[in-house]
Amino acid sequence: MDLNAVMRGRNMVRTFSDQPLATDDLTDLLDLARRGPSAGNTQATSFLVLDTPDSVAAYWDITLAAERRATFRWQSLLTAPALVVVATDPSAYVSRYAETDKSHPRLGQSASEWDVPYWWVDAGAVAQNILLQCTDRRLGACLFGLFQHEPAVKERFSVPDQVRLVATIAIGHPAPDEPGRSAGRSRPALSAVLHRNSWNN
Repeated sequence: MDLNAVMRGRNMVRTFSDQPLATDDLTDLLDLARRGPSAGNTQATSFLVLDTPDSVAAYWDITLAAERRATFRWQSLLTAPALVVVATDPSAYVSRYAETDKSHPRLGQSASEWDVPYWWVDAGAVAQNILLQCTDRRLGACLFGLFQHEPAVKERFSVPDQVRLVATIAIGHPAPDEPGRSAGRSRPALSAVLHRNSWNN
């Protein structure tokens, strides 16, 4: 696909077929996806890849309790063959901005000094790259948050304390799907979000 078609065709897929996902394809996809912008070229976005039945099941055991699972609307989301947890390390940004070539030494003191925590921005760009790569490869993908389950997921999969888990992306071959509850929300007109030369224009 060309980039225009990929961006217009990207959507969240919550229903997956039982077709397996090739490990090499997923590795190649993530290698390309990580080439997003990075403040100070810190490059501190990483991936926790869960692509065995046991590891995928363990993730869902932690994040979707059995009593909720029976009534969960998107049962086929639970059968996606791979879950990619996008992670970031805020401490890497603090260390990077403590280096001599950076002109904002305050940012090298602690994460709390950052008015905009760019580790979230950079990880979001990488997550979008994953979603676009999936669309380009005609794979399905669905991004969702970990919310209160982040500590338990970190513990179960031995994620270091300083690393934050940004979001999880289910990846697999799409099956016939139905739109989510938010799909009916219209996109704002460009004129509503485009402020040229002044916010009030």
